[in-house]
Amino acid sequence: MTANQIIFYLISALVLGSGVLAVTTQKIFRSAIWLLFSLIGIAGMFFWMDMNFIAAVQIIVYVGGIVVLIIFSIFLTQQSGNQMAKPVRNRVLFSTLAVLFGFAFTFMLINQHRFSASSDKLVEPSISNIGMRMLGSGEQGYVLPFEVVSILLLAAMIGCIVIAIKSRPEEK
Repeated sequence: MTANQIIFYLISALVLGSGVLAVTTQKIFRSAIWLLFSLIGIAGMFFWMDMNFIAAVQIIVYVGGIVVLIIFSIFLTQQSGNQMAKPVRNRVLFSTLAVLFGFAFTFMLINQHRFSASSDKLVEPSISNIGMRMLGSGEQGYVLPFEVVSILLLAAMIGCIVIAIKSRPEEK
């Protein structure tokens, strides 16, 4: 086994292990911290593949934006040490089926695609080229992904506000 394979397996184990812990832990704050580690592992995977810009965006948007908002909203509710309710059995069953269906669908798509080396000419990494790609809405433009990320950040902020709203005490 080469060093690249060892690094890939270590980063993959970090991402998968912390992802599983994020959805299975009973404490909401620990779940947010495990999500943080999983997203940092994904950024590490992008750094390992020498996609530094995407890794930096991953850290800034997801780790720096969404996870920090989630952690702040958890602290605002003052329920960071409380345990979450156990999931209903039906939800566990349907979640397991959804995961299995997702794996089967992904495996089917991977087997249908023939992966081959690209013969496209590499783009010169100049500031004007990067700027034109960021603002371009054509075939190789990135305006749509940035708009999707902004909608994702808006949804995360709304979710954090909903979590942070204190529930009214029930009247007897």
